[in-house]
Amino acid sequence: MKISIVYDNTALRKDLRSDWGFCAFVEDENMPKILFDTGADGKILLSNMKKLEIDPLSIEEIFISHLHWDHVGGLSELLKINPNIKKIYVPFSMDLENEVVLKKPTKIHENIFSTGELEGIEQSMGLITKKGIVLIVGCSHPYMGTILDTAKKFGKIHAIIGGMHGFSEFELFKDIDLICPTHCTQHKKELKEIYPQKYLEGGAGRIIEIK
Repeated sequence: MKISIVYDNTALRKDLRSDWGFCAFVEDENMPKILFDTGADGKILLSNMKKLEIDPLSIEEIFISHLHWDHVGGLSELLKINPNIKKIYVPFSMDLENEVVLKKPTKIHENIFSTGELEGIEQSMGLITKKGIVLIVGCSHPYMGTILDTAKKFGKIHAIIGGMHGFSEFELFKDIDLICPTHCTQHKKELKEIYPQKYLEGGAGRIIEIK
């Protein structure tokens, strides 16, 4: 499984643009190619995708964590390029027509699940791998303990990737093997200090492979 961070507040490569927002591209031979969130700006999104050699036409499904502009801002531009995306998964509060609305924890494929919308604002996506669950979060607006407990219903959590907002109950991550904080995470420094062996710097251009 390969997870490419396409859009983030920072960039690991000079040719990629950083901007406030988040997007990650997930690909594996055993599942459809999924774009998690779409960042804030469609032009930046598509530019970074091109430089990362991600074909917009290869995207089969989109998973939207929540309605905030920095996670859905690139959606309209992307749909102009690829109007044939099979499914767009959205949390219940968005309630868009012609989309798959997810309210409760739900498997959307054999090895992929949604936590369902938590605390009326946000859903996270879990990827079930041989090493455990790889959990991708947008901003972690709901309480992190709730996000993790919901994801644990599907198995042990191996990794967490994405925006973690003001999360500071760091002991909740003690049994997680890989921590990659991105976007709105306020306590990256503390996470790195507490979990130096588990910590992985995010940023546009970060490629994470789970084997």
